[in-house]
Amino acid sequence: MRDIKKFVVCLLAAVMLAAFGGAAFAAAASEEKVGEIDPQKILFQHPKYEQTLKQIKSIADKKQADAKTAIDKESDNNKKAELFQKMRSEVAAEEQKLMQPIFKDIDLAVRKVAGAKRITVVIDKGAVFFGGLDITDDVVQELKKESAGGK
Repeated sequence: MRDIKKFVVCLLAAVMLAAFGGAAFAAAASEEKVGEIDPQKILFQHPKYEQTLKQIKSIADKKQADAKTAIDKESDNNKKAELFQKMRSEVAAEEQKLMQPIFKDIDLAVRKVAGAKRITVVIDKGAVFFGGLDITDDVVQELKKESAGGK
């Protein structure tokens, strides 16, 4: 009989926890405000994007020319492949280094716009089936404002 009472008490506690915990979760979820962005549009409209692309292309062209010269001198195909792979890795590392400040600017602009609009979650527009507030243009404007402000 004591085991049955323990079981009933535990069962009631579990039911109450599920009911109140679920209500608390539903209340918290209903307070979430979702924003959506088009990351590609934001990236392409970043004030420094074109300039950065030109820098990346210049570096890539130079490294490719250097690699071609080295590859043409080499007779071993494995060494040629290694030289080519090394050049590709160096270009990728330079690209990441140059793009990092742009990604940081975008992250900060998204956070600033989301904060101003009291948005608690921002997701890629492509992942949204229904709802959400599109803040893409607001983020682009924030980037342009920050860039004009001497950043």
